[in-house]
Amino acid sequence: MIIVKVTYTTSTSFVETNQKNIKAVMTDLQNANHTGINYNACICADQKTFIHTAFFNSDDDQRFLNELPSFRHFQEQLKASGLEVPPKQEILSLVGSSNNIFNQN
Repeated sequence: MIIVKVTYTTSTSFVETNQKNIKAVMTDLQNANHTGINYNACICADQKTFIHTAFFNSDDDQRFLNELPSFRHFQEQLKASGLEVPPKQEILSLVGSSNNIFNQN
């Protein structure tokens, strides 16, 4: 399992567009019914810092997300938006979960 956390801060003027782009990615993932990806995005109390957490069952699942046209569009617009704080990526290790992610312990 691969777990990736990305945190960044947008400008206030880009928040609505970013949320729209994230929702498009989520819709495409739901429609694809790709079971090897558990992807979540949240906005912090400041209403402009986003935290994305992606759980991938395999490298192929991670590639699936990275090659998704809506995800590429989201990334391109995000990079061009003039971020207040650039993305910080962290690789995490699962200690425990209240849900059975990918049917693994």
